[in-house]
Amino acid sequence: MPAPLQRVQSSPTLPPAADVVIIGGGVVGSFAAYYLAKRGVSVALVEKGLVGAEQSSRNWGWCRQQNRDERELPLATASLDLWQRFGEDNAEDTGFRRCGLFYLSNDDAELARWSAWRDFARGQGVTTHMLSGDEASARGSATGQRWKGGVFSPSDGTADPSRAVPAVARAIMKTGGTVHEMCAARGLEFEAGRICGVVTEAGTIRTRTVVMAGGAWASSFCRQYGIRFPQASVRSSILSVTAPAQALPDALHTAEVSITRRLDGSYTLAISGKARVDPTPQQLRFAREFVPMFAKRWASLAPGNLTGWRAGHETLATWRLDRPTPMEANRILDPVPDQKQIDETYLRAGRLFAAIRQTQVVAQWAGYIDSTPDGIPVIDAIADRPGFILAAGFSGHGFGIGPGAGHLIADLITGRTPLVDPKHYGFTRFTSGKASRVSDF
Repeated sequence: MPAPLQRVQSSPTLPPAADVVIIGGGVVGSFAAYYLAKRGVSVALVEKGLVGAEQSSRNWGWCRQQNRDERELPLATASLDLWQRFGEDNAEDTGFRRCGLFYLSNDDAELARWSAWRDFARGQGVTTHMLSGDEASARGSATGQRWKGGVFSPSDGTADPSRAVPAVARAIMKTGGTVHEMCAARGLEFEAGRICGVVTEAGTIRTRTVVMAGGAWASSFCRQYGIRFPQASVRSSILSVTAPAQALPDALHTAEVSITRRLDGSYTLAISGKARVDPTPQQLRFAREFVPMFAKRWASLAPGNLTGWRAGHETLATWRLDRPTPMEANRILDPVPDQKQIDETYLRAGRLFAAIRQTQVVAQWAGYIDSTPDGIPVIDAIADRPGFILAAGFSGHGFGIGPGAGHLIADLITGRTPLVDPKHYGFTRFTSGKASRVSDF
């Protein structure tokens, strides 16, 4: 079942040329196109399916600083301001609101980690409140349980994954850019070693700069041009339920289950970190590099099936530019959700909140979360392929930091002072053997 998603009316005509072509209409690619268009750069966003239809509409919708890895925190902080500013600058509603994010725990070690992060965050200008047992139990009274402690991050919030990317896509077109759905980018053309065009199924766009923001498809695309980008995906399953009769927190995380309120009053339910590892040719290729990450998170991962192999997003195949590619064979990654996980999630949520037990499941879906070996994305120009910028591997964090990532991409292309220091997002950390530790979050 596809995740809920608003539709847009995309641009009717493919331009013959553009300053920048962005491949991939998810949250990162869309925000990059938006910020480029605002700067007067001619930009075309091409998407093989529908904008926002893959992981950008299949996530929780959390826009958080809380518990971010220190390498991503500056981008997360900047993104919160950009989410808010986008709503103020455009007559488009992404559903963003600073409702605050609320965490509850009965685990002393977990509370100690949150407290240590709070101490670190103070030095970064981030406000987060550790809650005593009494404070956590009072704020979490809807659970009917006693808690040892918790965290509340008041400036964090959520946006609505069903409407966020479509809202940005409409803003791109209003600002002068073009958006092309059902238009797969088959490959690149080069002249004297530099990119000179993007070949799509609808024709070629002449350009000197390309951004690959294709999410789980990025590595297989890069492979066509000798770019070795280690990337692997896990299949996560989520459900949504009707609005409960009792008021519940807007966004709450516990070790058992996490809940998020949508604008229509419904709630999204998920278990943090729980996913299936579907074997694919690409995953086997990069298996050694992902051993530390999978070992660290194996308690919440389980072996999957051949769904990912058949989907084609992590293929090792090469393709021709004059024939349909795997992206056209599978326009939207829409894997079958893990019914066992869906049932367990609903059961856990019902144990936590009696009001959930009276709700009805209105949708359930799965999505592929693409990751890098250290859990930190790549946002960088590829030196061996002049004109090619890679923005992928967001490791489940892309939705929340999407505005900041898009702004940073626009900065790199236009030569402006970067929004944040891009050093942690360099591509060469995977080619030089200097990839840093696995992210804890």
